[in-house]
Amino acid sequence: MKLSSLDLNQFRCFESLRVDLPGGIAIFHGNNAEGKTSILEAICILLRLQSPRTAALAECARFPTDSFAIGGRVESGLDDTTLLRLQFRESGRKLIVDGEPQKRTNDYLNHSGLVVWMANDDLGLIRGGGEGRRRYLDFMAIQMFAEYRTALKDYEKALRSRNFLLKRDSLPKWPQIDAYTKILHHHGKVITCRRRELVQALDPFASTAQFEISGRSTEDLQLRYQSASGENDDLISELDARRDEEIKKRSTAAGPHRDDLELNLNGRPASKFGSEGQQRTVALALKLAQTQLFIQRRSDPPVMLIDDVFGELDPDRRNYLMATWPKNSQKIITTTNLNWLDDKFDSATRLLVQDGRIQI
Repeated sequence: MKLSSLDLNQFRCFESLRVDLPGGIAIFHGNNAEGKTSILEAICILLRLQSPRTAALAECARFPTDSFAIGGRVESGLDDTTLLRLQFRESGRKLIVDGEPQKRTNDYLNHSGLVVWMANDDLGLIRGGGEGRRRYLDFMAIQMFAEYRTALKDYEKALRSRNFLLKRDSLPKWPQIDAYTKILHHHGKVITCRRRELVQALDPFASTAQFEISGRSTEDLQLRYQSASGENDDLISELDARRDEEIKKRSTAAGPHRDDLELNLNGRPASKFGSEGQQRTVALALKLAQTQLFIQRRSDPPVMLIDDVFGELDPDRRNYLMATWPKNSQKIITTTNLNWLDDKFDSATRLLVQDGRIQI
């Protein structure tokens, strides 16, 4: 699957924009704050209905408007072309395929493809809190498991309601709260099961990537899933045992919203004991592992969205990334400078982003 064109209207800094995209490598270059990352974000939203930068799509509307639209042409074969369009406003969104509105999200996504997002700030996956690592897992799981998106949204909705009840009354009304506990347990089982499956599948790919990128050193990267749902993922029993804690903190004390992905180098936390170079390698290994897993599970290679990464990589890491990314995948790259380009990118299409316009 390849995206051959992109149309934006009132999205981020762009009043309007249309660009044709090559099936191979496209490099958007220009100064900071010109909208390069916003172009990648728009592609991700169009193909996956998710932003890697914000959970609130309303933030993507160009000020002072409260709505935006993204469209694009998807090509799945020689004669298989589909027009996708997302129209967003705070009151709701409309998903359109070949001019026909889609009632279900999955009906729209069935016409799209897989996406891998790589960015310079991926270092936050190692140094930051668990929220970023949960989002990393969720972004993959939603693309791989049909039931995951619904389970995650229903879990988050029930969690907000349960936390509201915990905060509302001086003495919590447990019969009402427990009704939401059952909902959390039901959907949390799906989330926990799929996340655990995902981490187990990612682990060998990430380990191999870490070994190769680090120059075949003795660095051993291990991924371990940390469930916060209690023994045997019995969230009902876990929350029942932690009622005193919930009364004090007025928030749900356990569940998938507190899960984490443990990243260890040679048995020690990479966040504490890894050097900056090692941590950057771990971040890259995680995204390469995601790419390899997608290739293993799906015949169609993912679209690679690479935001300002190449300029930060040394030649060895850059060469390894290029050697391992899918040869048939579409790669869309942003950068502030072209100093790192070599002959491997001779066939790439270069597009200058300046003053809200694109020049080839």
